[in-house]
Amino acid sequence: MEPSSAPAHRQHVPWHRLLLAVSLLSFWNLPTAAQITIELVPFNVAEGSDVLLLVHNATENILGYSWYRGERIENNQLIVSHRVDNQVNNTGPAYSGREITYPNGSLLLQNAAQNDTGYYTLLVTKNDLQTESVTGQLRVYHDSATGLSGGAVAGIVIGALAGVALI
Repeated sequence: MEPSSAPAHRQHVPWHRLLLAVSLLSFWNLPTAAQITIELVPFNVAEGSDVLLLVHNATENILGYSWYRGERIENNQLIVSHRVDNQVNNTGPAYSGREITYPNGSLLLQNAAQNDTGYYTLLVTKNDLQTESVTGQLRVYHDSATGLSGGAVAGIVIGALAGVALI
């Protein structure tokens, strides 16, 4: 008779510890690279004011940025493209003369009008020619009858709420 290759007795396996380890590993998300986002500054844009489409989480290996009107990347909707290495801008068909780009990819829209309301898409081209795009929505509000901008009205409301909270 040949000796068995398996041990004669089984060791006690702490299943509850194994299940805990497996469940922790399956729910643990490793940090991923931050995605590019667009923040409107100010968030509430009154007609006639300036708004900055501020870019966050752009990586360091950027070849250039391109801004488009709308949700799609179409040549006829190009506002401006910016090449980072030589700081050169090329304007497109959707350029109105009120847009300024910055080296970090942000776009300043001066003297916002109602017809500026809509989607804006940023296309980032990296040095390895990989691209990433993000779309943001801009809403331009008509000044209220008070003559105050949307930001001023928001400041008054926040100040009033803070006063009520203190009382």
